[in-house]
Amino acid sequence: MVKVEHLEFRYDPESIDVVRDIGFEIKAGEVFGFLGPSGAGKSTAQKILTGQLRTYRGSVRIDGIEIRDARRSLYNRIGVAFEFPNLYDKLTATENLRLFSSFYDRRISGFDDMLRMVNLYDDRNIRVASFSKGMKMRLNFIRSFMHKPDLLFLDEPTSGLDPVNARLIRDIISDLKKKGTTVFLTTHNMYDADILCDRLALIDKGELLITGSPEDLKVKYGEKKLKVTLNHDNKRILKEFDMHDLGSDKQFMELLRSRDLETMHTCEASLEDVFIKVTGHGISGNLNEGDSHD
Repeated sequence: MVKVEHLEFRYDPESIDVVRDIGFEIKAGEVFGFLGPSGAGKSTAQKILTGQLRTYRGSVRIDGIEIRDARRSLYNRIGVAFEFPNLYDKLTATENLRLFSSFYDRRISGFDDMLRMVNLYDDRNIRVASFSKGMKMRLNFIRSFMHKPDLLFLDEPTSGLDPVNARLIRDIISDLKKKGTTVFLTTHNMYDADILCDRLALIDKGELLITGSPEDLKVKYGEKKLKVTLNHDNKRILKEFDMHDLGSDKQFMELLRSRDLETMHTCEASLEDVFIKVTGHGISGNLNEGDSHD
């Protein structure tokens, strides 16, 4: 559905590239994550893919249409939720949805149901100026898919949300995927990326480093070891075993028959472990010159 080739971009002709020769494809119906620290180039790439920045070099196609040449009709098939909500403070939640619905070429209804979906129904007639950041995030989120787009761009969709509402948003994203919506997710939230993404790309300093499914990346960069916890005389003992030839390891086989055995799990890496191994630093990262737009 989306094909990006040799994409490069700089905000100023005299500055360095914020995005440097990246390329990837997104299949229809999958959640594709762009994972990286603040300043990595994630939001810049998203702005290019949504047609906001058109002076890029390289190629960005959605269903074969170069985004810089896209007509207005394409935007009926695209939804966008920015990290910082863009809403009208003097209007109520319902009035905001009605206004934004007028931007599309077809009639959109069911605003009450949408607001119930994100626990904003009781606040539907309240001006958005009095909303908390989390409430604005939830309203901005349903605004992005109110017209049932084929392709949804989400930028840090759970930022500023409490755990209950963050889970609610993740559940809605998963449900949209089940219904066939393609999702491009930019985030530095490792948990969101792990739970939601079918595939993800790690980006740092404007460069795309690796792509793959969360599971494949965690297995590839994890240690091939098995951790076993024993509880002997109310004392916990941790032992590690190399996963090669476990079946012939006499000590391990004895532990399997032991009543002291409490837990056992593989030493797969977390996505943050993967990022650190690939980049040499944590997901917090450091802003570099030319990256501050992200």
